[in-house]
Amino acid sequence: MRIRRILAAVIATAALTGLGLTGTATATTTAATTATPASLTPGECEQGGGTVDRSSTSAAGLPTCKGGKFNGQDVD
Repeated sequence: MRIRRILAAVIATAALTGLGLTGTATATTTAATTATPASLTPGECEQGGGTVDRSSTSAAGLPTCKGGKFNGQDVD
């Protein structure tokens, strides 16, 4: 009887540990997919709290987003 309880506890612990590892892997994958885009639309720049700065161009000759979440990124 005691062996059954110990075995049940070991299996339950292993199952809970597996769930924890799965949750961590999901969080890592989700973080990786939310990367910022290479270039923005003017609307995306403004929604991020910035303004399109047409007087300052990037190395690619595109205007940049000034301020906000996407500060310094190219606006296409």
